[in-house]
Amino acid sequence: MEMRSPLARIRGLGSSNHGIQHWWLLRITGVALVPLTLWFVFFAVQLASADLATVKAWVGAHYNPALLILLIVCMFYHGQAGLQEVIEDYIHTESTKVASIVIVKFAAALLGACSAFAVLRLTFGG
Repeated sequence: MEMRSPLARIRGLGSSNHGIQHWWLLRITGVALVPLTLWFVFFAVQLASADLATVKAWVGAHYNPALLILLIVCMFYHGQAGLQEVIEDYIHTESTKVASIVIVKFAAALLGACSAFAVLRLTFGG
């Protein structure tokens, strides 16, 4: 017999004890992606016809490597978290759901790491 009231049962972080944190991280990365994406698109359009040396110089200048890596981290985290939500909502077979979430997380981590490595390689040469 449950001794807690219905309000006590629903108060907190949700049934899996991480719902609020997940929700906040999605909102924070979504808000962060707006200026980062606008910044990136603005400079990408300017650099569209530039040669490799100019792009390397731009990537390595001032705050650009940090902002690019921040964009990569936010973009891949937000994307994998969004896909995880879709998988949890629409895939009903537990084994398929778990396998899909693991594949999405692994792919996001791998592609994010490769992208960050590319930025670092452009920044420091190689």
